[in-house]
Amino acid sequence: MSIKFGTDGWRAVIADEFTYDNLTQVAQATGQWIQESGITDKGLVVGYDGRFEGRSFAKHAARVFAEMGSKVRLADGIAPTPAVSWGALHYDAVGIVITASHNPPEYNGFKIKAPFGGPATPSHIEGVEEQLEELGKELELKSFDEYKNKGLIEDLNLTERYLEKVRSNIDLVSIRESNLKVAHDPMYGAGQGLIKKLLGDHQVTELHSEFNPGFHGQAPEPIAHNLEPLSKVIVEENCDVGIANDGDADRIGMFDERGEFVNSHQLLSLLTKYLSQHKSLEGSIIKTFSTTTMLDKQAEAYGLPIETTPIGFKYIAEKIISQDVLVGGEESGGLAVKSHIPERDGIFIGLLIMEMMVKTNKKLSELVQELFREFGEHHTYRNDLHTSDQKKKAMVSYCEDGKLTEIAGHKVVDREFIDGTKHHLEDGSWLLVRPSGTEPVLRIYSEANTYQKAVDLVEDASAKVDEF
Repeated sequence: MSIKFGTDGWRAVIADEFTYDNLTQVAQATGQWIQESGITDKGLVVGYDGRFEGRSFAKHAARVFAEMGSKVRLADGIAPTPAVSWGALHYDAVGIVITASHNPPEYNGFKIKAPFGGPATPSHIEGVEEQLEELGKELELKSFDEYKNKGLIEDLNLTERYLEKVRSNIDLVSIRESNLKVAHDPMYGAGQGLIKKLLGDHQVTELHSEFNPGFHGQAPEPIAHNLEPLSKVIVEENCDVGIANDGDADRIGMFDERGEFVNSHQLLSLLTKYLSQHKSLEGSIIKTFSTTTMLDKQAEAYGLPIETTPIGFKYIAEKIISQDVLVGGEESGGLAVKSHIPERDGIFIGLLIMEMMVKTNKKLSELVQELFREFGEHHTYRNDLHTSDQKKKAMVSYCEDGKLTEIAGHKVVDREFIDGTKHHLEDGSWLLVRPSGTEPVLRIYSEANTYQKAVDLVEDASAKVDEF
């Protein structure tokens, strides 16, 4: 089979394409790339989330790396992806995370983190894929314990070391003294128990915070329609804010005190304002192609540079390590900020938003309304359309060829093709059509000055797909 990396690593269905044999190939190719590129001689940090067979897959990958002569530090329990990225940075190592992030429970995956503490760059991934085509001789693996006895594999309390980094960068004392109540939904993922550990039992209400490799049948993606129980708990328990994380806790979804969802576009805009206007930090704004145009207005108002990348946090990470970046983020809940690791971190970002609430003495809903007053209302909507491959390709071609000229009664006046086809409409709204890089779906995104208009744009374009 042909193993290909998507926008964030290699992901596949367990026991179908995600098998021990295929994992051996991917790990061996990664090991060969490390050796040939010379990216590090400090070995690897390997972690895993709570998915089915996560630790077994991680131990297997560790055996492959050890057989190739590399030192491996293996997480001694489930660990969030940002903990592995922190480990890669701290040890000047390559990080590997056995996770499928927000994908449905039947998936698992393999993420690669560079020694700078963030996702492997597109050129790094190309190097690994080239090695997949030129695998060396088949490896004869020894037992896990043999490699441990030789000192090639050692256990590491990775999560606790990562939490020390979080404690040093967030004003947890002020958050504790504020007595803000937070509801946390780790969605059965690697973030379970972490916010409670940082803030204390009295301040945190948890749900879905136990080991459940099947995620109770729900894909662990922190988007509004997956998080109705969290919304209800916030209201019932009189919480001030709600935080949700995906399966490996690098993404975030948040709710205000009314149980209303605050999306990633709004969070990124809030962080931009807080860091630049309240903390007087400078740097550029890096956003992906599907992210709000409110950031462009903020960049102009605050005198900050702004740049748009293709979709996938690896493109943002490239910018963070090569230039002075204030904030970087994407529509899907992956956000990063200056003074932390160059990585999405759903735990850290949730706490930083809480710090913002404390320092400004404002509710999350009030902070969002302030943005709307300053820059106008911006509402977004997305449909992940599960359709046939034929219809998906037909719609992509239709858009690329400029045949979609009107959407929900609004004329298309311009197009961009950074990643998919973005249609700019006469009233300032936009609609983006692109195939997913990690799942068999067609993603259709929109932004408009009312929520209903954003919905109408996506539904009109979605209906067009059925015509093919």
